[in-house]
Amino acid sequence: MKKIALFTVLFLCGTAFSQSNVADARTYSVGQTVTVTAVVTNGAEFGQIRYVQDGSAGIACYGPEVNSLLLGDSITITGEISEFAGLLEIAPINNVVNHGQAIVQPQALILPISAVDEVYEAQLLKFENVSFVESGNFAGNTNYTLTNGSESLAVRVNSGTDLVGTPIPTDPINLLGLLGQYNLNYQLLPRSTSDIQTYAPPGKEINVKIDGTNIIDEGDFYFGNNTTLSLRIENQGTDTLLVSNAVFSGANASDFSSDFVSTQVAGTTFVDFTISFTPSTTGSQFASLTIDSDDNDEASYTIHFEGVGTDNLASEPSTNPAGMSFPTVKAYQLIAEFDAVSDANKYLVLWSKTGQATSVPVDGMTYMRGDLIGDAQVAYVGEATSFSPRAVRANQDYYFTVFAFNGQDGFENYNTNVPTIGQALTSGENIGTYYNGIQSTSTTLTEDLRQLINPHTAISYFLYRENVMKNFEIRDTVNGESVVTCALSGENKVFQDPFDWGATGYSREHTFAHSWMPTWPANNPEKPEYNDYHNLYPANLDKANSPRSNMPLGEIDGSTTYTYLEGRIGYMGNQLVYEPRDIHKGNAARAIMYMVVAYDFDLLGDPDSDNQKQAILKKWHFEDLPDNYEIARHEYIADLQGNRNPFIDSVEFACWVNFESNTYQVEGCELNTEEYLANNFVVFPVPSDDQVFVQVNGTTIDSYVVYDAMGRKVKKERLSEGHVIVLSSSDFSAGNYILQVNTPLGTARRNVHFH
Repeated sequence: MKKIALFTVLFLCGTAFSQSNVADARTYSVGQTVTVTAVVTNGAEFGQIRYVQDGSAGIACYGPEVNSLLLGDSITITGEISEFAGLLEIAPINNVVNHGQAIVQPQALILPISAVDEVYEAQLLKFENVSFVESGNFAGNTNYTLTNGSESLAVRVNSGTDLVGTPIPTDPINLLGLLGQYNLNYQLLPRSTSDIQTYAPPGKEINVKIDGTNIIDEGDFYFGNNTTLSLRIENQGTDTLLVSNAVFSGANASDFSSDFVSTQVAGTTFVDFTISFTPSTTGSQFASLTIDSDDNDEASYTIHFEGVGTDNLASEPSTNPAGMSFPTVKAYQLIAEFDAVSDANKYLVLWSKTGQATSVPVDGMTYMRGDLIGDAQVAYVGEATSFSPRAVRANQDYYFTVFAFNGQDGFENYNTNVPTIGQALTSGENIGTYYNGIQSTSTTLTEDLRQLINPHTAISYFLYRENVMKNFEIRDTVNGESVVTCALSGENKVFQDPFDWGATGYSREHTFAHSWMPTWPANNPEKPEYNDYHNLYPANLDKANSPRSNMPLGEIDGSTTYTYLEGRIGYMGNQLVYEPRDIHKGNAARAIMYMVVAYDFDLLGDPDSDNQKQAILKKWHFEDLPDNYEIARHEYIADLQGNRNPFIDSVEFACWVNFESNTYQVEGCELNTEEYLANNFVVFPVPSDDQVFVQVNGTTIDSYVVYDAMGRKVKKERLSEGHVIVLSSSDFSAGNYILQVNTPLGTARRNVHFH
């Protein structure tokens, strides 16, 4: 079977340049920025998505920035790595440079259906001698089934292609398309009717299977510690194929042998041989088998083997990586990098919140992300020299340990001698000057906050899975599985990636209920109040979201009528209410208060919301102040939408708002000033290589003093308009300091560290 190698990118100007090839870019973590140079393999028929590939791999690029790109354009594109329903993408896109039409256009890689997997995602592929199961005419945005008689592959016909309305072929065909993915399923995406070609049986066509698996020319096969494997040479053509030779070469060729003899293979038949492996030493063993035949376009067919030696382990890397750094540290995200090890194929990263890992991986053991190794958890396993662990939270110390290793499942050999270590402290609130000019004592406070919050970037309710679930809520657990927590009940739902609403039975809970909104129904078309992520939390649909329905939230002091884990329904006085788990009460209160102010709603303006007591909201707000989960979530959504929830940033704002009428509350409320200062004293980022910003939400700073670790005063200043202090690292030696601020409400202290 002919497998056409991927092309080398050549620009119209004859010069190739890219900072990272596509295969490298695909190893980067979600959120990291990449720049690749590649050729576009589709046009506008798929909307605002373009698939691109170079000589190493393919990747999808999504966003309005690609709308003008044409099939065959050579481009350099910069953007962030992201994932949508299992499809790896560059999105959002920061910059696109179009070099014009590439001189050498990509050729389709010919594969058997059985070979389809992640390595070929987003590439232009071709499947020969295949048929559609369905008949009739193609419809738009519809899936069809392609089969070779024993295996099948989904084909997605997009409504933007000229395939719509044309007859579905009834005879065997060759079909081209781009390999997409939706959740767990790969999909071939034909671009036009020209991607359907008449199938003509070849005269002589070699195909090779090892232990029943199709191996393409120049493909790899992991021998492990098997002593023998079956080698099947097929002739998929109609004429007799002469197979003249099969020779091993490479570093350990003498340890591999076969019983191959020159043979003739009649059309559509096969011959079987045996490959033997007898290692003579320890560690990884490498050899390549080249099969010679009179196939017109694959006269030499090469397969690369890797086995393990007499110790049943791969070779141990000579050292562990060095140079660990953290180019991105946020309240909700960490991106770490380290130097590659020349003789290592993979890396395993452990992380912990309590200190450096004291346990090490065991040779021959296969670990998956989320597995526990002693006192730490696996954060990453793979070939890349960068990673971004899931479920990062604010104001948290994380400790990382990196081990280099070689070997496939069951034959891993880890270098546990002096592993690379690193530590990062995530940031907290990144408020900056967002509330400059906002005074809690101003009678226009609610209007001032509403204008500050709006307008903001509205993101579809239906993209919540891709944006919030996948990039924030979902955490790792053992056995390669994932877990998400129901905000209302505290249920931990374990599942296999990718996350799916239907499969897990989860939904997006509107904390401020959709039916409470004066604009109800606000979902067709979507209004900002319907899809505002500050108001949406994951919840079990049948056992939490639906039972809560549009009930007010409250504290049950009478009989309970329904309970699921930590969430329950019952009577508060004579009113039926839903009471969420304690740890979510403050979160829910602040979401509702935000919605009232952001959209000029009020709790008494709708028959469904007029039983929501603001006294409950304010009580929960003060009793359950923002924790590191809520701070991280808030920072993430603030970065997505470009606006903030004032009631997370400041305890005090809630004192001055009557949420039942959405008006200014002149009398405010009594605050425990010591607790208030502790919860509203914000220092970010910590640690800092450049500048540190300091503020106390809801009040001003009259003066400040900085002390070193010995208690010596190293800097002081009195401020005339003390909303934000800016401390520059250039004014301080590296080390720990104590910052004391003096405000009208009292004095507070916080540790500061400069690199």
